Amino acid sequence: MSTTEAPAVGNPYAGRRWPVTAWGLWDWGSAAFNAVITTFVFTVYLTAEDDAGQPLFGPGVDTKLGWALAAAGVLIALLAPLTGQRADRSGRRTFWLAIHTGVVIVASALMFFVTPEPSMLLLGLFLLAAGNVFFELASVNYNAMLNEISTPATVGRISGLGWGLGYLGGIVLLLFVYFGFISPDVGLFGITGDNGLDVRVTMLVCAIWTAVFSLPVILTIRDAPRGASERVAGPRTGIVASYRHLFATVGDLWRTDRNTVYFLGASAVFRDGLAGVFTFGAVLAAGSFGFSAGGVIIFGVAANVVAGIATILFGLLDDRIGPKRVIVGSLTAMCVAGLVLFVLHDGGSTVFWIFGLVLCIFVGPAQSASRSLLARLIPEGREGQVFGLYATTGRAASFLAPTAWALALTIAAGVTGRSSDDVQYAGILGILLVLLAGLLLLLPVKAPRPGQPRPTA
Repeated sequence: MSTTEAPAVGNPYAGRRWPVTAWGLWDWGSAAFNAVITTFVFTVYLTAEDDAGQPLFGPGVDTKLGWALAAAGVLIALLAPLTGQRADRSGRRTFWLAIHTGVVIVASALMFFVTPEPSMLLLGLFLLAAGNVFFELASVNYNAMLNEISTPATVGRISGLGWGLGYLGGIVLLLFVYFGFISPDVGLFGITGDNGLDVRVTMLVCAIWTAVFSLPVILTIRDAPRGASERVAGPRTGIVASYRHLFATVGDLWRTDRNTVYFLGASAVFRDGLAGVFTFGAVLAAGSFGFSAGGVIIFGVAANVVAGIATILFGLLDDRIGPKRVIVGSLTAMCVAGLVLFVLHDGGSTVFWIFGLVLCIFVGPAQSASRSLLARLIPEGREGQVFGLYATTGRAASFLAPTAWALALTIAAGVTGRSSDDVQYAGILGILLVLLAGLLLLLPVKAPRPGQPRPTA
């Protein structure tokens, strides 16, 4: 797959192979935090039980974990557009990417000191929440770089390349730490689970992984000289003035480019539906389709590999037919596959393997095309700010899929007179409802033609 093209005037990185590769490697490295730490290893460690069935970190960990992540979500919603806007104005996007990524690396490494005892729970939750906040802030600046290393004709395939590398990197690292440190009882490197050492060493590996694969983009994509950027952006502003400027710009965006505002709303809805597919997929596999614990892990590996490869390939289609069509097609296919999965829920694991993987094929392309569509809509000079709003709207809508899931189970239990556990498959309809709502909200959004230059601020 070629990502090269003549660079845009005044942009030395656009379309060049190494800057694109360096940028994509950050996505590969970021999987250490968002896949291994947040999803599969550290959060599971915090909520684990000992051999006697007692929580390692004391009672009520699940609730405390939920509150910690909720607090992190609030901070992200408040800070993401502000930090993006300030990076735009200062012209120091790479600098802030390095700072925010550095905090994630430090938080990951410090998790090594979280031994399995109740007195260490607060430290573990703090590091996890802080890592989440700074990971999202780093992602704002990272996403905003997409227009620096792409051209209007290649933005889709480059976005797909980065997103696909994120999926594949997560699987490679997860398999490495799982067989190297966690399973069997004595991993390939002789690390045991005594005092949580296997998980704690995994945190160090994640920190090193993130650092190694973040360095290429930080060393390659250089900010403009500080004096030059300040002459363009104007004098520094305080936090209050920055928020005032942010609100003024959002108001201006509403008056002059309501189409982008509509897309931010639509994408927030369908992106939460896409997150719900992975969030509740493992629950469905085990609870409704007869998967063993090991079978769930195997399916998870297959799902991420399929999603990663499909995302890279669909990136090429994005540049040919436009990202909106990719999103519409992906969401439509997912609604059909999900409906079939619901109807055939008595078919066991074979049905889930087929239609569950079909769902996974389209999750990554929809996410990547959403990023590339926004990148095409953003006026030059507002990338960080608008991608910050993208993060904020996503957080604001993050309750939709869990709520729809719970409501679907409650309604199904009431209609059938059975327990919610017995009608768990009905949760599929809740997730599909969120995807369908996002699809319908997206249809009126006007998308630029493939290759069309971006608007100017």
